[in-house]
Amino acid sequence: MISARSASSRCHPFLYSVAFSCLLVPAAGWAQSSPPTQSLDPVVVQSPAAAAKRRAATGTPVRATRSRSNRSAATNAAPVEAPRGPAGFAAPTLNLTGTTSTGSRLNLTRLQTPASVEIITSETLAERGQQNLLDAVTQNATGITAIGEPGNGGVAFSSRGFTGVDSVKTLYDGTRLYVGSGTVTFPFDTWSAEHIEVLRGPASVMYGEGAIGGAINVISKMPSWIPRNQAEISFDSNLTRRIAVDSGGPINKDVAYRLTATGNMSDGWVDRDNNSNVAIHAAVQIKQTEDIVWTLSTDYGDRNPSRYFGTPLINGQFDERLRFKNYNVGDSTIRFQDSWNQVKTEWQVADGVSIRNTLYYLYSKRHWKEAEIYTHNPATGLIDRGDYLEIFHDQQQIGDRMDASFKGHVLGMANEFVAGFDVNRIEFKHTNNSPYGGSSSVNPFSFDPGVFVSPDPTTPGFSSVATQYAFFAENRLAVTEQLSLIAGVRQDQPSVERTDLRNPANSYNKDYSATSWRAGAVFTPVRDLAFYGQYSTATDPIGGLLTASNANSKFELATGKQAEIGVKQSFWGGRGEWTLAAYEIVKNNLLTRDLNNPGLVVQVGQQSSRGIEASLGLALDHGWRIDANTAFLKAKYDNFLQPGNGGTVNYAGNVPVNVPQNVSNVWLGWAFAPDWFANAGVQIVGKTFADNANTLEMPAYTLVNAGLQWKPDVNTTVSLRVYNLFDKIYATSSYSDNQWILGMPRTARLAVNVKF
Repeated sequence: MISARSASSRCHPFLYSVAFSCLLVPAAGWAQSSPPTQSLDPVVVQSPAAAAKRRAATGTPVRATRSRSNRSAATNAAPVEAPRGPAGFAAPTLNLTGTTSTGSRLNLTRLQTPASVEIITSETLAERGQQNLLDAVTQNATGITAIGEPGNGGVAFSSRGFTGVDSVKTLYDGTRLYVGSGTVTFPFDTWSAEHIEVLRGPASVMYGEGAIGGAINVISKMPSWIPRNQAEISFDSNLTRRIAVDSGGPINKDVAYRLTATGNMSDGWVDRDNNSNVAIHAAVQIKQTEDIVWTLSTDYGDRNPSRYFGTPLINGQFDERLRFKNYNVGDSTIRFQDSWNQVKTEWQVADGVSIRNTLYYLYSKRHWKEAEIYTHNPATGLIDRGDYLEIFHDQQQIGDRMDASFKGHVLGMANEFVAGFDVNRIEFKHTNNSPYGGSSSVNPFSFDPGVFVSPDPTTPGFSSVATQYAFFAENRLAVTEQLSLIAGVRQDQPSVERTDLRNPANSYNKDYSATSWRAGAVFTPVRDLAFYGQYSTATDPIGGLLTASNANSKFELATGKQAEIGVKQSFWGGRGEWTLAAYEIVKNNLLTRDLNNPGLVVQVGQQSSRGIEASLGLALDHGWRIDANTAFLKAKYDNFLQPGNGGTVNYAGNVPVNVPQNVSNVWLGWAFAPDWFANAGVQIVGKTFADNANTLEMPAYTLVNAGLQWKPDVNTTVSLRVYNLFDKIYATSSYSDNQWILGMPRTARLAVNVKF
């Protein structure tokens, strides 16, 4: 077994040597032209050509300034006329003709991709005041809801009927941090994000095992070749204080940088819930030659998040008097520390041939110490607290991902092909005080929170090492100008060595093999109107690769498949767009616990979901803009027989836990006067269930957020926003059968953003 310390000592010198070799690249000169005068963007709907110029300015570097005859049709598309309105407010939501890296490695536009992909731009995040990843995704993306809480790192989602960090993957610049004990803790803040890409439906063929519900890819801000600086401060009614800075520009004609940093401190919205976080992103881009570009980046996150684990029900009902109660112990603590380091290389070998490589090292350190379970005792009228747990995670991952792309012709038909590999090694150590003894009882309304006391010592529990080799390929064949065929395949070969540090007999070695593939077609009868269909497969590990127990390691991989059809269109000269998709996903080999023996896990049944999703965006005259999306799905257990209560319980036909059957978002914006902009958003989430039996129902809810922006001058924006405008009491998810995670009450925030 290789220790975390020894692995770290090997990883760091290797990365430093790569970084040092980059810095040795000779620069052609230090002379640079004077920087252009900076101004704010007018109201625009970004055309593909404008997007290409923007990518060149912000650092998508390879031959960005040269015209190539074999560039994609999207890049060569004619620009559209920009709708006009009061200056200073952009229309960033209409991006159907923009490229995406999450739905395909072929740099296809959303119209060319036979899948449901969305792009949430940094302009949209700023306009709507969405400072964290949960709000950014759930208030903008179609059909996705939040189920984040401190136990899973606060970054967990539900999509297309499947829930949790194993089923809906979170990535950073296309790289995933493998899930350890159901927890992912980075990224969390949106300040460093250039945009967020959301792929709905199975993503295994892109990112390996897991992701049957989708993938969320946060794309960081790249070094800027145009000088830019901005800072923002904000303050809200929960006493949340925030400061953020963003700086970028050229160092010389061959080197540019980007640096973002943000810090938050808050009193929280429940009792005794002070929390804080810091996030730093730094990147340097070096143009070795016209065709070879290096990008070195590092990210660091340090969070002391909310220690609120939910509100217990009283006799199965929510009591409003408990809305702001925090039943955790007084000295509870949670801390997440994450570090991401990447070295990216882009090499344009020749016309139509390019190579990309990403070398990365990720490190996470986590600590929990609290009482997590709160149950109302009808006999005493008190809240019984249990699960006094202390857990440490120590996780590191080193890997390399490389792919080569080729553009040419096959039998006279335009063809694009990409193939590559992804190798990584993950070390994970889990320390805890299992079986998490300790208990106390407190008055529901007035109590001394007490301190953490557990009879169980905190000792190392297990460690695991996962090594994975993966090979992938994707191809797009343009059969005609209207019809293209897209196919992809990925082969994953993970192996896991788990060492039980308390009971060596439970240690094991396990090799897995998983093949995922997809095939699709896109038919474009007229320009900017695309019909598509796709069939894809996926695999899910049982309990996660890193933390599957000895018993779970003996189970088969869960498998999934999806069929999807849809239509997408950009119309009205780029001022409008709409999408419509229908799908069916089936997942087999589910896991559950034997009710007679909670320590025994059994593999059962099948889960499926069928749904329809639609979106619409319009940039209207007189400064109006509307963006709306909706999702309707029927998610259920098709076959779920759970042993228990002296027999077998049949949950077939029931809705999975924390899955709403309908979700909608509507945003309306109005630039009603020069230098003024107002918007309002409505989020509608259907009812969910807190148990497999569907006896504990969490009500549907509707939230309204509103904002007002004023530009006193061209470089200053003052924003006033109110979240949960009507102070709706709602539950986002269930932590246990009778313990709900409540959402934030009405909160007002004032922010000032200055560019200089």
